[in-house]
Amino acid sequence: MHPYLFELASLMAIFAFAIVSPGADLAMVMRQSIVQGRRAAIVTSFGIGAALMLHVTYTILGLGLIISQSIYLFNIVKWCGVAYLVYIGIKALRAGKADLSVEAMGGEEDRGRQTALRAFGLGFLANALNPKAVFFFLSIFSTVVGAHTPIAVKFGYGLVMATCLIAWFVGVSLFMTTPKMQAAFSRMSQWIDRTSGLVFIALGIKLAMEKAH
Repeated sequence: MHPYLFELASLMAIFAFAIVSPGADLAMVMRQSIVQGRRAAIVTSFGIGAALMLHVTYTILGLGLIISQSIYLFNIVKWCGVAYLVYIGIKALRAGKADLSVEAMGGEEDRGRQTALRAFGLGFLANALNPKAVFFFLSIFSTVVGAHTPIAVKFGYGLVMATCLIAWFVGVSLFMTTPKMQAAFSRMSQWIDRTSGLVFIALGIKLAMEKAH
């Protein structure tokens, strides 16, 4: 096997577990699917994938090492992430009852409840403001990827990882927005908002307790 293919296979074996593990990204996509609909959830998934490329880029350029070694920079990223998670959690708690019926979902484009830019930004910020991603990508790239691997190849690894991440969350979006799932969640929209709000706030509190290693 070509060494680059071996590196990619090793990266993906580790990354596969990170993709499916519960966290702010999954909570965001699930809430977008349930409350805003399929289109918004899919756009949010692309925002998460774009943020992954941001993490890969600064890791390759060496900025991840600087952040991980600087308590000051780490805390800036961490508290921005905490503030963002708590903010969207409070917004979810204050949201009113949403119409999640199949008929309403059919007119999703006409409702204009959330622009594509906002949906993309929600996903991008949820992932970009997660300081744990700094250590994750720094650790797997430093242990799995060789020091002499060309930068272009490393970016290629990142593109493959981002594509797989987007594909996973698009799959979640499609599943969560099937007519049966929408009908099931339609009667519980306010409880869904309250639950997701508490989840985001809990994730924010958990992040606030994280310390640089």
